[in-house]
Amino acid sequence: MIHISHLTKTFCSASALSNVNLEIPDNAIFGLLGTNGAGKSTLLRILAGILNADSGEIFIDGEKLTDTSKVRQMIFYLSDDQYYFPGATPQTMLFFYEKMYPGFDRERFLKLLSDFQLDSTKKLHTFSKGMKKQVFLIAGICCNAPILLCDEVFDGLDPVVRQSVKNLLQNELRCRPFTPVIASHNLSELEGLCQHIGILHRGGILLSREITALEYGVHKFQCVFSSDEREFLFHALTILRYEQRGFLTTMLVRGDFSEIQTILASRSPVCYESLPLSLEEIFIYETERIGYDIKELIY
Repeated sequence: MIHISHLTKTFCSASALSNVNLEIPDNAIFGLLGTNGAGKSTLLRILAGILNADSGEIFIDGEKLTDTSKVRQMIFYLSDDQYYFPGATPQTMLFFYEKMYPGFDRERFLKLLSDFQLDSTKKLHTFSKGMKKQVFLIAGICCNAPILLCDEVFDGLDPVVRQSVKNLLQNELRCRPFTPVIASHNLSELEGLCQHIGILHRGGILLSREITALEYGVHKFQCVFSSDEREFLFHALTILRYEQRGFLTTMLVRGDFSEIQTILASRSPVCYESLPLSLEEIFIYETERIGYDIKELIY
């Protein structure tokens, strides 16, 4: 587990992180959400050892993270902009990472490059941004470090490659101890991928929850009534969000699923159905509940 305690970082007079407290569980994909400037990249760079915090502590599996700590080899950092030696090829980076990470899997690295149709002998500066990200993500997977820090990993990837990257991360999670931390400003990119989500806002953690805990007890229903049932519904149900267009009513409701169904059926609707909740809808409720507009946080 990654345990972050009272982490603070300022640049001149600007506060990038302010008293951040966060726990990132092992063997789960953690999504770190926030707008540009929220402090996501700063937090990842401190975890990776690129920046030093002004104050606060980080522990990985109970061991304090320091400049000389052995746990540094447990971490691979994939930045939003990739850095490499002048004239380097993917093969050049293979030689470099083999020295940095004793468990680097050379054969798998070359195979994955081939699977993603990336030429191992072509100079990296000729690659597109998305292709560079693929190369370094593959390196991050093949170094076999248990912690992978990804900053906007899906930026610049087309939809097909984006899904392939998601599959790669999920498959890796099933095969070995592996904790990817994915920072993004786009909630939809993390839909169906992360088991845990945290929102970073103005340098502080606003919310950190397990997805299943967020979903628990919240249900979405779509109904058609022959008369106006709004007053009754608000009296009988705990309605979090309510939208009516003509005869069609869509609600986000907290409570027992069977009880909600019974109450809806008692009004003899023309029809009603339960719909799957999106991650966005869950977060709209959670952030509004504590007084924030999600559009100001992650869009």
